[in-house]
Amino acid sequence: MFGPFRATNPLSGGLLWKIPWRLSRMQKARHRKRLRAVDNVVSIVDQALAKQGVTTKAVERWKKEMPAEQDMLPRDKYTIFDRKEKKYRKGIHKLPKWTRLSQRVNPPGF
Repeated sequence: MFGPFRATNPLSGGLLWKIPWRLSRMQKARHRKRLRAVDNVVSIVDQALAKQGVTTKAVERWKKEMPAEQDMLPRDKYTIFDRKEKKYRKGIHKLPKWTRLSQRVNPPGF
């Protein structure tokens, strides 16, 4: 604790989360790209299954429930519902594993 290798205040106080409160321009661009890539995969799988004359519940449910990236409002693209937040919304990047989960639908009215 003493001497040239003293611990700094943030290090001695525990874990320090350094997550900015808003997404950067490049994070938003990458997020939109990921959303479009998922939409593209779903459409390709749907076309391939339709070509064979087969349908699956999962693909049909995805197409029915999940909006496409261009149909989503910016508010729904970059924020998610959180009942503990003051205005019931928080940045999507605050969600653990936010790049791998699909958070496209929020409760009605929020």
